[in-house]
Order: sequence, then C-alpha cells, then structure tokens
Amino acid sequence: MRHVISLLLENESGALSRVSGLFSARGYNIESLTVAPTEDSSMSRMTIVTTGSDDIIEQITKQLNKLVEVIKVVDISESAHVERELMLVKVRATGKDREEMKRMTEIFRARIIDVTEASYVIELTGDQAKLDAFVSAIDTDLILETVRSGVCGIGRGDRILKI
Repeated sequence: MRHVISLLLENESGALSRVSGLFSARGYNIESLTVAPTEDSSMSRMTIVTTGSDDIIEQITKQLNKLVEVIKVVDISESAHVERELMLVKVRATGKDREEMKRMTEIFRARIIDVTEASYVIELTGDQAKLDAFVSAIDTDLILETVRSGVCGIGRGDRILKI
C-alpha cells in the first residue's frame, strides 16, 4: 500500500542523508522525496512516498522517530489529505504538433511557460495520476525531457504537522 509520510526535522547538514540512509539500510524504497525549509528556518519539512504493509510503515515511523534530527513524524495518508506534484515537460512543438500541444495543455489545465521555434516547456501540477495521464496522452516521440518534483502533501482540516 502507498503511504505519504511527512516529517519535521532540524534544518542541518546530514539530516537528509540520515533519513534516506535509514530507508536504504533496511531495504525500504523511497518512491518520492521532497524537502524544504518551513516558515521556521531552523526546521525542514520532508515528504516521503513509500509503499509497504501497515507493519512496515509502523516500523519506518518508529525508526524515523529514533533519529535525533527528527522532530515529528506523521503518515498523512492515514486520513484526508491533499497532495500535489509539479512536472515540467519539454516537448517538440513544430508544425501540426504545435497546436496539438496547446490543445493538450488546455485539456489538462497546464501552462506553457517557455516557447521556442521548436519546443514548448509545459508546467503541470496535480496528483500522480494526472501527471501520468498527461504523459500517456502525448506521443512519446514528442517528449524531449521530463522532470518531476515529487509529492508534497498536507493534511486536510484541523490536522497539522507542527511542534
């Protein structure tokens, strides 16, 4: 089962390495990882997407809580939450493909953020399924380059991750 784990940790060198090392040492896979400072510059928020049974996720959570730099850990996928990912796609856009790329951009509510004579860079945000659907809808020969940010997630309603 897919889980989105969010954690607050001290914003210091080596913290990311220790968290990723914990996953690596135990043979757990990280599907997606995003990290950035919070409104408090002494802390960072990390969002990790991983898969595993409830027992494995419980074990991961316990191990993360043992790390000195980790302040708080929450599996936000246990309840209602919002998650988004950013994708930038550079596509070939010449001749008839130019209009087709504009049409696909509109259908998926994306934005063309860079235009050249031969290509577009398209920005798209949404959940993983939406981004995957966009890539699947485009002729693969037109895709020149793709970059994705990884999942950012936040709990809905009163549920917050704060100390």
